[in-house]
Amino acid sequence: MQLLEGLTEAQLEAVTTHEGPLLVLAGPGSGKTMVVTRRIAHLVASGVDPSSILALTFTNKAAAQMRERVARLLGDSLAGVMQVSTFHAFCARQLRIWSSAAGVSPNYSIWDTSDQRDAVKRAIVDAGLSTSNWPPAAVLSTISGAKNKLQNASTFEQEAMDFNDRTVAKIFTRYETLLRENDAMDFDDLLGHVARLLRDDESIRSSAQRRWNYILVDEYQDTNFAQFIIASALAQSHRNICVVGDPDQSIYRWRGADIRNILDFEAHYPEARVVPLGRNFRSTGHIVKAASGLVSRNESHRHKDLHTELEDGTPVNIQTCMDEHVEAEAIVKHFRKAAEAGRPWREMAVLYRVNSLSRVLEDAFRHASIPHAVARGTAFYERREIKDALAYLRLLLNPNDDIALRRIINVPTRGIGKTTMDRMEADARAHGQQLGEVMRRISSVPGVTDRARKAVGRFVTMIDGWIAEMTGGMLGLDLADLVSMVLRDSGLESSMVDSDDGEDRIANLSELVSAAADLIIEPDEEGRLPDLRQQLASWLESIALVSDSDAIDPESGVVTLMTLHAAKGLEFDVVAIAGLEQGMLPHSRSFNEPESMEEERRLCYVGMTRARRDLLMTRAMTRTHRGLRDRTMVSEFIDDIPPDHVACELPEPSWGSTMGSVDEPVRHGDDESVFQLGDQVEHPRFGLGRIQRLMSRPRGLTATIDFEEYGPRTLLLAHAGLQRLGGGLEDSTY
Repeated sequence: MQLLEGLTEAQLEAVTTHEGPLLVLAGPGSGKTMVVTRRIAHLVASGVDPSSILALTFTNKAAAQMRERVARLLGDSLAGVMQVSTFHAFCARQLRIWSSAAGVSPNYSIWDTSDQRDAVKRAIVDAGLSTSNWPPAAVLSTISGAKNKLQNASTFEQEAMDFNDRTVAKIFTRYETLLRENDAMDFDDLLGHVARLLRDDESIRSSAQRRWNYILVDEYQDTNFAQFIIASALAQSHRNICVVGDPDQSIYRWRGADIRNILDFEAHYPEARVVPLGRNFRSTGHIVKAASGLVSRNESHRHKDLHTELEDGTPVNIQTCMDEHVEAEAIVKHFRKAAEAGRPWREMAVLYRVNSLSRVLEDAFRHASIPHAVARGTAFYERREIKDALAYLRLLLNPNDDIALRRIINVPTRGIGKTTMDRMEADARAHGQQLGEVMRRISSVPGVTDRARKAVGRFVTMIDGWIAEMTGGMLGLDLADLVSMVLRDSGLESSMVDSDDGEDRIANLSELVSAAADLIIEPDEEGRLPDLRQQLASWLESIALVSDSDAIDPESGVVTLMTLHAAKGLEFDVVAIAGLEQGMLPHSRSFNEPESMEEERRLCYVGMTRARRDLLMTRAMTRTHRGLRDRTMVSEFIDDIPPDHVACELPEPSWGSTMGSVDEPVRHGDDESVFQLGDQVEHPRFGLGRIQRLMSRPRGLTATIDFEEYGPRTLLLAHAGLQRLGGGLEDSTY
């Protein structure tokens, strides 16, 4: 049969096993999608009614791809009568059919994430509580976790063991009421209602089992408890359930996924047949063995003989870099070399654990004129919180920048609403003034309430206070200090705490401080160093240019930058994974919980197995956080990789250690003048300091110097006028 041509022995077994429970352990690059679609087609070709087949997956993209492939094998007419959809789409459809039994309106609306957050905020207030003390995002996460366990507000309240849970139960109760009053469902309700109906209603369960005789669940390692109940109930009588997945790629525990569903499949179905798909058709030998060695350290690991019949290829390249800038340059150099060897940009990707790492990487690719794009996210300087912060900083240079002012006048909320804005803008038009000018005479603007006048006054005082500090109010204030002060005093940073993605957004703001600390201070044509205001102006101008869209080569495509989570399911010829450090990958949140640490190791494994031919893994010995350089520890995952399959590169010896020890001296061009890490130097303006970092940049050699009075500053050595004061070598001036 044509459907069986080209299959391996294991794939053939998975495709042709029709009856009874089947667990397909599909390793990365093992042809999982092909096996799933051919199995469906083989069922139909063997006489199974296509309308009796139900295939469930997690994303619309995966469902569409599955339908398309089945249609190519069977034809549109046959494929069209079978149901291939996401769990949520399946439940939404069935819930409208079963609405009477579920006690809901068949015309219910579905609340998205924003709707849910607004409703929870209202529920918190209605319960007589404060959103400051009960962050909506955290409350919603707790409610979602309860719903995934099929708990309603009543059962959650009965099981509440402490003050926190009892309080959340009150909010949960009010939130449920709001849903009912609005004939609405959130995403968890779709799963929960259908799961309870299939579990508790015999007539509905029997009807569903007669309707769908063959159940297939893709990415089974990502199912939560409600999805487990749905799949189990549908297959309860005929037990014709095929689940496909890989415990080693379970990386969504934070979303409610329960790895035990796939690990315990054989306990739930003792008669199950297990078919491991261990042959990797994607990656070369060293990559497969390196990744396999890493993930085998997990206790949750289910053994699969991961192997490939491709050549060994090049070993996994592990590079230790001085800092994040050297790391980014190393990745750029590696990718350019691959491009020169004929690899198109579109077949290259950089992966990282947290979004904030993308800033330095984006800068490096931009400086190298390599086309690139941030996938499933926004370029660093285009992110909302970064644009808000930059709007504040623009006002320090130009208090009459109405575009910046309108963006952040009430961000975070400070009691300056639309009515007040409308009246100030009307007054500005009447007097031919800018909003900033009107705000500074708010007492004369008609129709503005006393409360709003005070709020506007506080805002103006805050902006003017920053301007005073910037123009000479605080001794030793540098650009990074100024940015940090704005983020703190504006409330922008603290306002992120209760948002859904607050941790990532706060990390992005911290990265902005680091970007400010990286500014190279260069003198003007007359040799004068810029003051803080001039530094801010120069920095904002450079950022405005960064935000302009780079030209994209339509022929060669672009390098993709994305998180490790976003990369699941994708593959590239050349992959770099950045940030292999303790606290970064594995993330610091996982240190005290073995299950979380295992998931971090699986996440690294997923990243490694995205690479077909070339895998680079990098770490920085120091990384900047809020403008200060911190020494890092190498990720423990590096030690988990079998050494026979890696090649390591250490920092260039001429750069010495990042912690101030003296190694070989650093020279610039043919100049015999020498500076080393740890040298004490004197600057004509900043005074005494010690060299913390030396970096080769396109414009020349730079030094980060920790001055006794002014703190860390990055200077271009060719124009710095530094006097070296000892350190083991003869005194010299650069």
